[in-house]
Amino acid sequence: MSVKPVRKAVLPVAGFGTRVLPATKSVPKEMLTVVDRPALQYVVDEALAAGITHIVFVTGRNKGAIEDYFDRAFELEVTLDAKRKTAILDELMQTVPKAGSVSFVRQQSPLGLGHAIWCARDIIGDEPFAILLPDVLIKSEQSCLAQMMEAYDRVGGNIIAVDAVPEDKISSYGVIAPDESAAKDGRLTKMTGMVEKPAAEDAPSNLKITGRYILQPEIMALLRDQEAGAGGEIQLTDAMARMMGSQSFHAFEYAGQDYDCGSKAGYFEAVAAYAIDHPSIGDEAREIMRGLLDK
Repeated sequence: MSVKPVRKAVLPVAGFGTRVLPATKSVPKEMLTVVDRPALQYVVDEALAAGITHIVFVTGRNKGAIEDYFDRAFELEVTLDAKRKTAILDELMQTVPKAGSVSFVRQQSPLGLGHAIWCARDIIGDEPFAILLPDVLIKSEQSCLAQMMEAYDRVGGNIIAVDAVPEDKISSYGVIAPDESAAKDGRLTKMTGMVEKPAAEDAPSNLKITGRYILQPEIMALLRDQEAGAGGEIQLTDAMARMMGSQSFHAFEYAGQDYDCGSKAGYFEAVAAYAIDHPSIGDEAREIMRGLLDK
C-alpha cells in the first residue's frame, strides 16, 4: 500500500499552563526543565527520531523563550569555544535545528486545540502531518511517533496513539470506541468514535487518547468551520469525529510510558523517571531518592 509520507509535525505551545502555576507565570510550561533540558526538547527529539523534517510551533503571547531556545546563542557558543568546553558546546549545538526546518505561527486567542492546529494550515498544506502535545512526554526505547509511523506506512489513514488505563481512571480521560466488527491488527484497532471522560461502566474501551496523532490534511477544512464544543473551545476531537465518516481511523497501542507534565504531580513523576535513567546522574539520582524516602 502506497501512502503519502509524513514530513511535518505541529506542536501546539500556546497554552497558559494554568495547572502548574505559579511556575508558568513567567516561564512557558513547555520550557520547564526535566533534569537537564526543557520538556519541549524531549518532544522535539521524539519527532526528529521519527523522521519529521519540519516542525511547526503554534505559539502565543509570552512564548518568546521557545523561539530563543531553538536559535543560536552566539555569545554562549563563543565563550564555550574560547574556554575549550567542547563537550558542552557540542551538546548545545544539538539543540539548534537545521536552517528552515522550523516555523512559528501565532494563535492570537486561546480558542482551543482544534483552533491551534488550524493556525498551521498554510504550512501543512495538502500533506498528512503529525501532532505532538508537548504536555505529554513518552519514554520508550523507540520513539512513540516512530512506532506510529511504521503502523501508518502499513495502513495509511489517520492514527491516534492510545494506551490502556485502569478502570478506576477511565473517567479522567478521553477514550476511543473500537470497531467491534473489525479484527485487531497487532497494536492497531479500527475506531468508530471517541468519548470524553466517560463513566467506567459506560466507556466503550479502556484505551485513552495519549497526545500523539497522525492526521490527513482534510482535517483542516473541518476545523475551519468547527463549532465550539466542550469548554466553549474548538475541539480537535470534534473535527476528527466528523472525519471518521469519510476516512479510516486506527488507534495504536504504543510501547512506552507517558507522563503528563501539565500537572504538578505528573511533572514531578517525569523528572524522577528521567533522572533515574539519565546516563550521567542516574545512579546518584536513585541514591538521592532512596535517601529522601528513608528520612
